[in-house]
Amino acid sequence: MRYVERSVRIPFDQYELAATIHEPELVRKVDSLADTTLLICHGFVGNRIGVDRLFVKAARDLAVSGLTVVRFDYGGCGESEGDYGAGGLELLVRQTREVLAYVRCREQGRAARRVILLGHSLGGAVSVITASLEQSVDGLILWAPVPRPFEDIVRIVGEQGYEEAVQYGRTDHRGYSLQETFFQSLHAYDPLQQAGQFDGDVLLLHGNRDEVIPLDSLFHYEREFRLRKSGHCETEIIVRGDHTFSAQDAYQRLVGRTSSWLSVFAGSETVAI
Repeated sequence: MRYVERSVRIPFDQYELAATIHEPELVRKVDSLADTTLLICHGFVGNRIGVDRLFVKAARDLAVSGLTVVRFDYGGCGESEGDYGAGGLELLVRQTREVLAYVRCREQGRAARRVILLGHSLGGAVSVITASLEQSVDGLILWAPVPRPFEDIVRIVGEQGYEEAVQYGRTDHRGYSLQETFFQSLHAYDPLQQAGQFDGDVLLLHGNRDEVIPLDSLFHYEREFRLRKSGHCETEIIVRGDHTFSAQDAYQRLVGRTSSWLSVFAGSETVAI
């Protein structure tokens, strides 16, 4: 199916978030995915393009099935305004909820009836938290999700960087000035605990060569999701997949599995790519 891409600016507080929308040229009611929107949430100090263009490629490959895909930059990342390190996990959740509201009632009569959050890494944790707070989230797809935000982000930044933030109020990480309050905010949420508050279907995918977020993350999340009274949870370990699924075969399996799950979720018989 042919689709179009367009850039939009989504108002948030006193600034704007940059986003790209991939949507079908023609919306046909017979397409089971026509009323479904996939919202991609990038990870820690990332952007809507992704490492090795992960989110660009995935959005384009998934859009051919007829669903709408929205990918956006969190404040201070990519082309979005704002200061990433001045906020925290709470701010990322608020921004996700604002983009979710935009998706639900956007212009041109293409408001989504169903919305699925796709979160990668820290974006996975943000997606879980958002889904636990928002009844408007219908499904979750988690790629290598962060299970313990504080421990995982401190490990990524390094103990020295964290101690610098505690002592001096901020630390520099890859050009981002992370304030002490940013790290403190990571203590306030427990996505593993909040996973049980979401009653929709979930797909968990994680690479067996991930050196950033250990594969154990998949099993921790799987346990919490399977303990729920409602909602299905499917998992798969992506062979040769690193944290950003850079290997071609790992990427193809990642997106193929995501596509087939979306088709079943929507009651479609679309063949996975």
